[in-house]
Amino acid sequence: MISLIHIRSIDQNGEYVEFLTDMMYESIHMPENKPAKEVLLNMPHIKKYSEGWGRKGDKAIIAINENNLPVGAAWYRLFTEDNKGYGYVDDKTPELGIALTKDARGKGIGTLLVKRLMEEAFSDGYTTLSLSVDPTNKEAVQLYKKLGFKQCCTSGTSWTMVCNISSI
Repeated sequence: MISLIHIRSIDQNGEYVEFLTDMMYESIHMPENKPAKEVLLNMPHIKKYSEGWGRKGDKAIIAINENNLPVGAAWYRLFTEDNKGYGYVDDKTPELGIALTKDARGKGIGTLLVKRLMEEAFSDGYTTLSLSVDPTNKEAVQLYKKLGFKQCCTSGTSWTMVCNISSI
């Protein structure tokens, strides 16, 4: 079902940083009344996900389709006890994010991106990844469970899920 997809790394000053920011916005599941990108991504509790991108512990990859267009991205970022993300579990577990363009969904590209990012994280020395997901986002929950993520706790209305990537 996956058409020809190329996966590339995104560096701090690369040509796809703006697309990565777009995908960070798309990754925030808000079925109704979602603020504009500039407003939402600059809210204090959200800004920590993109501010100063490219620091130690940040990694992002992008999926490019056969027409050389970006169709999705996956990334991780380390947080600390003093600056927790929604999926924070500890200072040594990066928090994963992923989003796809609407046309790319349901084609296996999300699975491809997460698997590749898991491999990258393992090669970077990490043994676990975490994430935060709204349990009403059934497609996302299904994908994460299929890839080995397990619910470990709840933060507000979202689940925190963790995956041991040392066994992949």
